[in-house]
Amino acid sequence: MKEKVIAVFDIGKTNKKLLLFDTQLNVLKETEEKLVATTDDDGFECDDIELIEKWVKNSLGEVIQSEKYDLLAVNFATYGATLAYIDSHGRRLTPIYNYLKPVDESIPEELYRKYGGKEEFCRRTASPALGMLNSGIQILWLKKTKPETFSKVRYILHFPQYFSFMLSGQVVSEHTSLGCHTALWDFDNMKYHPWVHDENLRLPEPVSVFKLKEANISGKRVMVGTGLHDSSASLAPYFSPDTGNFILVSTGTWCISMNPFNHEPLTTEELNQDCLCYMSINREPVKSSRLFLGHMHDEAVGKISQYFKINENSFRLVKPDVKLLNRMMGKFMDEKIFTIPGSKPGALRDEPELFLFDNFIEAYHQLMIELSDLTVEAINRAAGEDDKTENIFITGGFSKNPLFLKLVASSFPDKRVYTSEISNATSLGTAMVTLRALMPDKEFKPDLGLTEITL
Repeated sequence: MKEKVIAVFDIGKTNKKLLLFDTQLNVLKETEEKLVATTDDDGFECDDIELIEKWVKNSLGEVIQSEKYDLLAVNFATYGATLAYIDSHGRRLTPIYNYLKPVDESIPEELYRKYGGKEEFCRRTASPALGMLNSGIQILWLKKTKPETFSKVRYILHFPQYFSFMLSGQVVSEHTSLGCHTALWDFDNMKYHPWVHDENLRLPEPVSVFKLKEANISGKRVMVGTGLHDSSASLAPYFSPDTGNFILVSTGTWCISMNPFNHEPLTTEELNQDCLCYMSINREPVKSSRLFLGHMHDEAVGKISQYFKINENSFRLVKPDVKLLNRMMGKFMDEKIFTIPGSKPGALRDEPELFLFDNFIEAYHQLMIELSDLTVEAINRAAGEDDKTENIFITGGFSKNPLFLKLVASSFPDKRVYTSEISNATSLGTAMVTLRALMPDKEFKPDLGLTEITL
């Protein structure tokens, strides 16, 4: 008998994955592709959407023709800040423009002037001013720079919804994509910002991510999901009665602290400290703070390693030394050697005074004290003044750094701090959403790989 499966396409900037899950959320198969990029009609690098479309269709065809699997449903999780423009015949009109593409600053500035100024507009839309990383600005850019093309646009879809449309023909939007610093969503009133209507933009009304539509794919009837933004998808597995109120701290090049339980409106001050709001699968704001943690760590480690003439990967061998931590804290008190005091969300000094340390291990302990302090500040910004969270879950690269974990956990004596190891959290969250839509009476409890940090 064939195994019933859910197919999830996890489409990142670098890697494109297809995972097959059974109805217990176990991964049965995983494949990965690195597809060659191309250039858009202006010569700027972008994803080759035709290659991705071909890969999706061919991969689904193979699953459907397989003797092992019975495909029940398919869904997509993709990176955000990316749009597809569709004409009245259902055809894609443009390449998939890269969100790193430069934009004339006069385009967003005109929008800010019309709607209360830059600070108020960014606060209300929970969207730091990020140029084309605000997908709404991409729409204005197309309208102003390519008016002939824009005149043919019938529908505007975010990237996850484009793939859903490609398979099912459903023209929808959903909150996780709209809540990703798009400059389109009014978080004060939880609907499209007035400028969307004023500019007559063809954006569909958002629906629940638990909506599925039946489609005929290679002769088989398959349920197709709406698609999700990848950050919100990675948060989805943690919504469980067992996890209580929590903050998820996703670490890597960026450290993003996400709090689905802080519903205080975003303030201008928070926005200026690199806070923003995503939206969860439950259509609620997720107060989040960002810190360039991994980048700062690697920059500083490079300088320390060069100064002490040792391999840059030596930090991986450093174990927490409580006596040394206490000595560093006593020696420098509130003085900052590596980071700039008062910089929010945080910045490194160009030339740290490394002569203050006897060896690499001393310097690394002090670096981690300072980076952990910045992380704690970032977590507290996401927590808010009326903090109701009980648990902190730390994922990603720094969840394997025992010195970082000890320092962060010691700053939250009133909370339980865990590391969480989930392979393919984005795909898992997407599969969970899809299965909940297929089987609303069934309870799903994914394995979060939790280990409590003890001091």
